[in-house]
Amino acid sequence: MLITLKEILSIAEERKIAVGAFNAANMESLEANVHAAEALKLPVIIQFAQCHEPWIALDLIGPVMIRMAEKASVPVCVHLDHGETLEYLKQALDIGFTGIMYDGSTLPYEENLANTKKAVELAKQYGASVEAELGSMGRRESGEGVGSGEEDETKIYTDPILAKEFVKDTGIDALACSFGTTHGIYLKAPRLDFNVVTNVRAETNGIPVVMHGGSGVSKEDFHKAVEAGVRKINYFTYMDKAGGAAAQEALRKMISDGSPVFFSTLSMAARAEMQKNVEEAMKTFARID
Repeated sequence: MLITLKEILSIAEERKIAVGAFNAANMESLEANVHAAEALKLPVIIQFAQCHEPWIALDLIGPVMIRMAEKASVPVCVHLDHGETLEYLKQALDIGFTGIMYDGSTLPYEENLANTKKAVELAKQYGASVEAELGSMGRRESGEGVGSGEEDETKIYTDPILAKEFVKDTGIDALACSFGTTHGIYLKAPRLDFNVVTNVRAETNGIPVVMHGGSGVSKEDFHKAVEAGVRKINYFTYMDKAGGAAAQEALRKMISDGSPVFFSTLSMAARAEMQKNVEEAMKTFARID
């Protein structure tokens, strides 16, 4: 069942959980995400980031994402993650995406504000919802750059007072906050400041907070984040890593057995392991033991 970002975050708020938002950069990850949600009977957000365009084009995978969401037995939002230009946001909306994220976090505040307002006005024409970001986690969704957990002087924690003005002036539906996470693989445990989440929620009349850089965070810290008011958790790197490890093991076995190497076998092994990984993440976000 295809629903908007605002609608799915309302479900999360009512249940006091976080909805998992999993990138679908190929068919294997897309199927793993939807099948995991259906197995657990939980709502899910499937998303595509603009930086994944070299892997597969949005205009190819996007319609498939919409179709799978419509056919799913659970609520599904199809969301654009880290849209960097208004033109790309429109492309996703034209395809049928029900949520978009405009990421102007690396821009000067006034420019981020102005572009986010434009994104909100654009999304209204399609009945879609908008996520925006204030603060910076130091690097792109792809995880390029320094290792997660290293000192990164470009990281900027979200200012709750500034968030209040930003939310009021833009009319966004969800706010991605920087409170100590980073995209990619953590080389050491992140130091998370949950007071940022609590204070942003207090200053903005309870706007749903989005946590980026979710892979590698401990179960205990995920639970604390949800208790503080996080309602959407982006998760991709460790799911992708699990799929890669499964494909690697399948390849090793085929070579060891002297069997022909079939890509379809590697693909199916990766899909199955990614689904298992996503299910565990979803249970953590929903605080299911």
